[in-house]
Amino acid sequence: MLKQIITISGTPGSGKSTIAKNLAQKLKAKRLYIGKIRRNIAKSKNMTLAELNKYALTHPETDVDIDKAVAQQAREMAKKSSVIVEGRVQFHFLPESFKIFIDVDLDEGAKRIWQDLQKQKAQSVRNKGDFDSLAEVKKSIKNRIANDKKRYKKYYNLDHTKKSHYDLIIDTTNITAKKATQKVLKSIQNLTKINK
Repeated sequence: MLKQIITISGTPGSGKSTIAKNLAQKLKAKRLYIGKIRRNIAKSKNMTLAELNKYALTHPETDVDIDKAVAQQAREMAKKSSVIVEGRVQFHFLPESFKIFIDVDLDEGAKRIWQDLQKQKAQSVRNKGDFDSLAEVKKSIKNRIANDKKRYKKYYNLDHTKKSHYDLIIDTTNITAKKATQKVLKSIQNLTKINK
């Protein structure tokens, strides 16, 4: 009997990782995070994440192999526990999942990432590259979204930003990750009641 699988996609700076961590804790679920896997690959190739994403346009294995492997791993884990899978296109590979899209206004997302980078000091921790200004972060986000869309269209004929793919869409521009987590939990509880 498979337990619940929740997939989380969304835009940079929307709080996806924080929400995924919160949900994993609240639901006593396991968490799979594709961003971490990709950052580790980038590090092993001595690239930034942006450089890896560009490289991925001509090296599909950096997307396709990882996406398939993570989906398979999620299904195995779901035999014993609920699973939160954080990745841009995992909803596509796990159609049985409860699919969430976390959105944020571009300016707010850029501001959050910039503040996060300032706190970290060692920017290599997240492999985002070096940014000298908020404007550079914003430009990088735009490039990343465009690159992601291009790759996923090429490999999966898919626009991951299309809201009709998802069961729940939350805009975190004006709410905290804690509030967003509460909205997700309420939605899951309502869904559980309907399916009983």
